[in-house]
Amino acid sequence: MVFSLHPEHHFSFPHVSLTAEEKTIKGSYVGSCVPNRDIPRFMQLFRQGRLPVNKLVAKFISLDEINEGFDLLSKGDYSRIIINKIGT
Repeated sequence: MVFSLHPEHHFSFPHVSLTAEEKTIKGSYVGSCVPNRDIPRFMQLFRQGRLPVNKLVAKFISLDEINEGFDLLSKGDYSRIIINKIGT
């Protein structure tokens, strides 16, 4: 499961599932991406239909709307926003 958390949001789960179901909780900051390694892999997964980018994007905005976009992100209303080129 992959998700983005608002700083004030909390989540809970049955603790026994960590051991009984061998689950792991792992955090990352900005995806902990190594661009030279990861972007080619992401492109390969996308081309294979295994990385559903459209399902990960919550909203598209123009560059003129960037301040509103940051407001939406900081309030936790959206998790991923893509900035389109001006005029598109």
